[in-house]
Amino acid sequence: MSAALVEQAPAKINLTLRVLGRRADGYHELESLVAFAGLADTLTLSPDNCDALEVSGPFAASCGPEAGNLVLKALGALRQRVGPVRGGRFALEKNVPVAAGLGGGSSDAAAALRLLARLNSLSFDDPRIAAAALAVGADVPVCLDPRARIMSGVGERLSNVIALPALPAVLVNPRVPLSTRDVFAAFSCAPSEEPQLGDVPSKADAFFEYLEKHGNDLTEAAIACAPIVGEVLAALRGLPDVRLARMSGSGPTCFALFSSPQAASAAATRLVADGKNWWVHATVIG
Repeated sequence: MSAALVEQAPAKINLTLRVLGRRADGYHELESLVAFAGLADTLTLSPDNCDALEVSGPFAASCGPEAGNLVLKALGALRQRVGPVRGGRFALEKNVPVAAGLGGGSSDAAAALRLLARLNSLSFDDPRIAAAALAVGADVPVCLDPRARIMSGVGERLSNVIALPALPAVLVNPRVPLSTRDVFAAFSCAPSEEPQLGDVPSKADAFFEYLEKHGNDLTEAAIACAPIVGEVLAALRGLPDVRLARMSGSGPTCFALFSSPQAASAAATRLVADGKNWWVHATVIG
């Protein structure tokens, strides 16, 4: 039997998010600067004649039925495009909160496609892998190669890799699930007045100034659906040494950025000491 293969599936962070309008097919045109955090799920593939998925980890109970998991959907999407590729038994250690605006399921699906490409000697730039990724979900293509990029369209258009400064951060999830569908339903659908993203600075101070000019258009809609998102943002903005606080994706997870890992760690410790039942994690985004 072949040795097991392992891939990390890092949490996706929408540092910015513009909603440009709604398309005739019901999807929304977006533009977002996407980066990835040190926090990650771990996906292992043990080659076998039987396909299966076992989920463990702190957020395993939130994943729902295994048959609907995006890992197995990725396997099916790749077989539809390539043919009878070899699969096996997947083991997913779920460390990223579910339905949290962190792209956990999408990143898991992308990790599955990378594993399957390795197992079946497919090139990572095989267009059939990219097609399978988009078929599984709009956020999966940007997660295939988890490095910072500008994502646009419904997620199918990706810029070249962008060099970002290391961003010490604290992620906070209030443990309240929030449906992306509900947030978009609450969104006004007015065209974004945010400027286009343009060139992204690589120096820290210039980058923070850049982020101040580019926000997340879905924030107010998310707060309307889950007012606790506003409470989380207020708590983050009140932390010592915070440079910026914002919601990721369609929420409810929010993040705060700091100038040093020490400041981020101290902020996380302070939030935990406040005694709220929030999930808090210090990390680095880059």
